[in-house]
Amino acid sequence: MNVSTLHPVLAELRDQVRAAASAGRALRIRGGGTKDFYGQQLVGDLLDTRGYHGIVDYEPTELVITARSGTPLAEVEAALAEHGQMLAFEPPAFGAAATIGGVVAAGLSGPRRAWAGSARDFVLGAAMIDGGGRALNFGGRVMKNVAGYDVARLLCGSLGILGLIVEVSLKVLPKPAAECTLRMRLDENEALRAMNQWSAQPLPISATVWHDGGLAVRFSGAVAAVEAAAARFERERMALRLDPADATRLWHGIREQTDDFFDGSQPLWRMSLPSTAPALEVAGAQVIEWGGALRWLRSEADAGEIRAAAEGAGGSATLFRGGDRAVGVFHPLPAVNATLQRRLKQTFDPSGVFNPGRMYAVL
Repeated sequence: MNVSTLHPVLAELRDQVRAAASAGRALRIRGGGTKDFYGQQLVGDLLDTRGYHGIVDYEPTELVITARSGTPLAEVEAALAEHGQMLAFEPPAFGAAATIGGVVAAGLSGPRRAWAGSARDFVLGAAMIDGGGRALNFGGRVMKNVAGYDVARLLCGSLGILGLIVEVSLKVLPKPAAECTLRMRLDENEALRAMNQWSAQPLPISATVWHDGGLAVRFSGAVAAVEAAAARFERERMALRLDPADATRLWHGIREQTDDFFDGSQPLWRMSLPSTAPALEVAGAQVIEWGGALRWLRSEADAGEIRAAAEGAGGSATLFRGGDRAVGVFHPLPAVNATLQRRLKQTFDPSGVFNPGRMYAVL
């Protein structure tokens, strides 16, 4: 971005940042607001990104799309769908107002993540305004254009604490030629064993979820490969093939958390674990995704107990929705990681303008 030729809306956003830094005021960055529930309490004056929207560049043959941060996620997905392409990490929207900037800032991925990659893996470049009002560019709009530290991907999942993301370039992929979902009755331990066994086999798996006493698996890819895998599971595992409409509802319900499991008053924990971790001895109901690596837990159990169980299994636990935010939403950082996070915050936002405390109190 050339500061002298900034888009009027972008110049206005920059001026708001500079004014806040000069006055010692905090700003809370907000696009569609569909992920306001995620993280610690929101603090500061509103900095609304929705006025800075639009797809800047999209060349389907290059498999890259560049859009301004306020662009609705639905608009980006519609543009890709016209050319048979998609955001392969299946970002959850959590509402029609979701923006592409919010997708990158939250860094969340959907059911395909374990096989296609995470949101961060698809970020090629980003433009931002830092805490001093400087317009900065990182990465680019091509597949191989990263030299030195990859700041664009660092911004992914930062919840806006480092700066205002104003433009992103994302790698996209073709939609699969065929998809098929099958479901079989398995208990939790059986499902975990099965998912880990499948990971070592040449199967076109694109999603798994253990839910309500059953394990669903989605195959995606070439027609012949999908049909061969589905036929094998029907024959060997007595799996039932879901109607395409039912399959769509299933994966949408998991991705967007509209499934009945997510509609409750109990705190919802997001547990990131090694896929080989055994079933956890924690009270509550679970949904297991990503071949066993992502475990959603509805539980009133003590936060310390839940986090100790996650750590014991080699992972971490985030209080995703509900519950007492005083226990800390995100898993406590090791001392070395905390020091690195503070240094990054000091580098990009020394005055603490952006989303203070959204991730950790010290940030």
